[in-house]
Amino acid sequence: MRVSAPDPRAVREASLDELSRLGLPLPPPQFPLVWEPGDEIELRPTPEIEARIAVLHLILARCFGMPAQAAMSWLLDSHLVEMLTPPEWQFVMGGRGDHRSFVLHHDALFSLAWVLGLTKQLDPTVPVDERLVERMPNLVTGETFPQWQARILAAPQHPADAAALLDLHYCLDWAYLETERAGRALPGLVDANAIGQRRWALEWAVVLRGPYHEEPPGWEEVDLST
Repeated sequence: MRVSAPDPRAVREASLDELSRLGLPLPPPQFPLVWEPGDEIELRPTPEIEARIAVLHLILARCFGMPAQAAMSWLLDSHLVEMLTPPEWQFVMGGRGDHRSFVLHHDALFSLAWVLGLTKQLDPTVPVDERLVERMPNLVTGETFPQWQARILAAPQHPADAAALLDLHYCLDWAYLETERAGRALPGLVDANAIGQRRWALEWAVVLRGPYHEEPPGWEEVDLST
């Protein structure tokens, strides 16, 4: 569902109010907006987001001891082999790559679960819901991707709500990094790495349409440099 984007300045004002409430520094006045007036927004297709969730869940299982052969069997049974990025493929099959960076995807997974209504909130001060694993494919029992899709009955967020949370995490990403650089205490149990992962997932899931936006990036192409 493609809709008109909400007023970006009003959304930014709400984001800055939240930063102030959390006691975080505010970005500079020239900090860019995520979208412009007149832009449109939509979410990626639900099956595409579901597939990304399933792949990230499998990668986390590999991080914590799932054998490569079992992982490949599950991907084949679920018809998801082609959904892995090249770095993910190398890690799943051969354990090559930055193990820590894949573990950090736990927060990206949490963020995508929120997009599909599998978790109720994405509070920047609260760690990943411990019950999230119950809403993921049960790899131990061999629950396939289609079986999992039928079980969860995804209820995606409204695109405007997801876009507002993207703007908030865009600001939070800057604020958390600045806070850590200054050696100050963060407002909760979530660190800058986790906020960056949550933003990564939202940047990927929320599609912005307008004269200044390119085609939606691939998972590995999401730009978090600004």
